[in-house]
Amino acid sequence: MRKKEPVYITGHRHPDTDSIASSIAYAFFKRSMGVYAVPCRLGALNDETRYLLSRFGFQEPVLLQDARMKLSEITLDSPVCITPDTTIYDTLRIMQKDNHAYCGVVDERRHLLGMVTKSDLAVVGLADTAMSIDILAHTPAENIRKTINGTVVYDDDEAYINGKVSIIAMTELERLENFDVKDRIVIVGANTEAQVKLIRQGAGMMIVVWSDQIDEKVLSAAREYHCPIIRSGYGSMNTSRYLYFAPSVERIMKTKLISFHSNELAEDVGNKMLKSRYRVYPVVDQEDRLVGYISRYHIMDARKRKLILVDHNEFSQSVNAVDRGKVLEVIDHHRINDFTTSQPVSFRNEIVGSTATIIATIFRENQMLLPANLAGLLLGAVLSDTMNFHSPTTTERDVSTANILAAIADLDIEEFAEELFTITSNQKNVSYSDMINQDRKIYEIHSCRLSISQVIVPSAKEMRADAREITGALDHFARKKQIDLAVLVLTSILENGSVVYAGGNRASWALEAFPNREEEEYTFQDNLLSRKQQILPALSSVIGEYMGG
Repeated sequence: MRKKEPVYITGHRHPDTDSIASSIAYAFFKRSMGVYAVPCRLGALNDETRYLLSRFGFQEPVLLQDARMKLSEITLDSPVCITPDTTIYDTLRIMQKDNHAYCGVVDERRHLLGMVTKSDLAVVGLADTAMSIDILAHTPAENIRKTINGTVVYDDDEAYINGKVSIIAMTELERLENFDVKDRIVIVGANTEAQVKLIRQGAGMMIVVWSDQIDEKVLSAAREYHCPIIRSGYGSMNTSRYLYFAPSVERIMKTKLISFHSNELAEDVGNKMLKSRYRVYPVVDQEDRLVGYISRYHIMDARKRKLILVDHNEFSQSVNAVDRGKVLEVIDHHRINDFTTSQPVSFRNEIVGSTATIIATIFRENQMLLPANLAGLLLGAVLSDTMNFHSPTTTERDVSTANILAAIADLDIEEFAEELFTITSNQKNVSYSDMINQDRKIYEIHSCRLSISQVIVPSAKEMRADAREITGALDHFARKKQIDLAVLVLTSILENGSVVYAGGNRASWALEAFPNREEEEYTFQDNLLSRKQQILPALSSVIGEYMGG
């Protein structure tokens, strides 16, 4: 039975609690509907989100770095392989059995050492026998025995063969002296006297065909002249044919390979394939162990990664190369900006304060019960995104949904909110540089690159003493990331307002959007809580005045 294709449910970059909780909850909903859904994150989690996941017993979602598929995520050909001491004959049988025209050569730990193809084997069978002399010279008697289905009658550690082969069809004793058999592999029939004479003439190895037993005189001569004897299971024709397939594949395998790692993107691998003309390529893991084979067919047949976007719809906020994936759904409560797809999608965008509110509503619409711990996680997301219902984006649906979630999770909203914001607003040991990156979103407005970071703190007013250090960190961030206007908003839920700091070559525009009171710097902005409905619109308006044309 073919494994179901996963559907990856992901929030935006620099994930907040609403983004992560919505991903986890909607993945649970989808799995309940028979969809193999995987919740994802696009970056590191903030302290608030980690606290809620720990409190309600959820693991961090997997990190999704790219919408394009890796080789480890597409179906490869099975990793059929052999060891260096496998005979050419056995290799050919393995290829025929598995219907492969190639085989990887590995060590005992499956580390890739080389590769052999049917073309390599064909050269052995079809080319002039002169090329096989060297490899036969280093072939042990046991390899030859297996290949010709024979029996080793006598072996000798002091034996030496030069790799050349002679077939002695005529056994008249007086004519045997005309043959140069010195150190050669000699194929001979069941004539005792001829066998003895050829051994005494210096045969390196004797292969006897059409014989049930070897005379003691022959064995005595073999011991005296150090000549191994093998009784073949085939006639002279097949014995001579198969003999050249007795060497180990290490004698013919290619060691200069083009291989790929399982963590490489299929798209990148496809581009690399265009620069070579091989039909198949080995794929190895991070420890260079063979995991399969890939060809152009696999790249062309690879499916796109299936995605469901929650808490965002702008591709600039989404996973890298999101346009190369297949977006199935969007569930969001933000503005609709640069969203386009090549095929229809399910798009649900509602005017509420939290995506978690929409997700909880979907459970009720489908009459599906929410587990208590999942209800608690979603409640934390609603309180976080609406700032305990103080944000202007808060709607009656957010409040009523929060009450339902609190009842399911058996939580008191006021007590839980106080617990949540007291624990997670502690930024005592967090640098301003880290604060800027905690919950950051970047916008392109009239060719102005705007970054808005918003951090919840116990007291925004008290932190004004560090204004110079904060703006210095913003200036550094703006230069490093090529941002025109970098804004850090420190928001206090308990004080019901924020203080706005700015850096970059357009920093003065933030002061126009959020002016100070007379004779005061970094004024505390009462009721300024929402990035989406208050901070972004005010900054966009000022940017438009200067750059809107």
